[in-house]
Amino acid sequence: MKDKQNIYFASDLHLGIPNREASLLRERKFVAWLESIRHDAKAIYLLGDIFDFWFEYKSVIPRGYSRFFGKLIDLRDEGLPIYIFTGNHDLWMKDFFEEEFGIPVYHEPQERDFNGKRFFLAHGDGLGPGDHGYKLMKKVFTNPFCQWAFRQIHPNLAFRTALFFSRRSRVAQEGNEEVFLGLEKEWLCQFALETLKEKHFDYFVFGHRHTPINVALNEQSKYCNLGDWIKHYSYAKFDGESLHLHYFEP
Repeated sequence: MKDKQNIYFASDLHLGIPNREASLLRERKFVAWLESIRHDAKAIYLLGDIFDFWFEYKSVIPRGYSRFFGKLIDLRDEGLPIYIFTGNHDLWMKDFFEEEFGIPVYHEPQERDFNGKRFFLAHGDGLGPGDHGYKLMKKVFTNPFCQWAFRQIHPNLAFRTALFFSRRSRVAQEGNEEVFLGLEKEWLCQFALETLKEKHFDYFVFGHRHTPINVALNEQSKYCNLGDWIKHYSYAKFDGESLHLHYFEP
């Protein structure tokens, strides 16, 4: 691993939508990307919404992601560190990835130091001003009793219902994530600027927004949004000196 210097970041695959065929194509493309970076990757961070819906039962694994799981096993067996963050679509991750693949799952933002550069990493949901409806909903979804109640539903019905409402939400928000609104209107930028008042970070890296963005917050700090793998097939690479956005073309 000593010759592998690049750290990669990706998010928002939303595997499972809009149908099995389209999800499979996206899954194959992402697996091809993972294969393409294995030779120089020091670590891979997946910052949430890997699945459009995820819920862990004790003995049920959702169908449809075998290629993705197989590649994770392949890379982990090689010794490549991989880290997963939960997003607003897959916040019900528990211990499956830790036990099966040796991949830590983070439910809260994390701070990392890479080659002397300070990183703030998170999916981004619920951070910053506004979005009060989602913040309330997240408290409900993360309530242990609500999770227990949902677990009593048969997996076939549970996943079908969750994916139905997820698709409706995606259609309702279509087109709202295409443009960078400026530092003063982007909630995550505002969150980053407020955080910088208390502590320095060189890079804030988020998912959630679905728009590839890499802008300066000030002379020392940058905000990066990873985009998605629905339209943009975008990711970020830190080469030990600086962080840049890239777009995957097999």
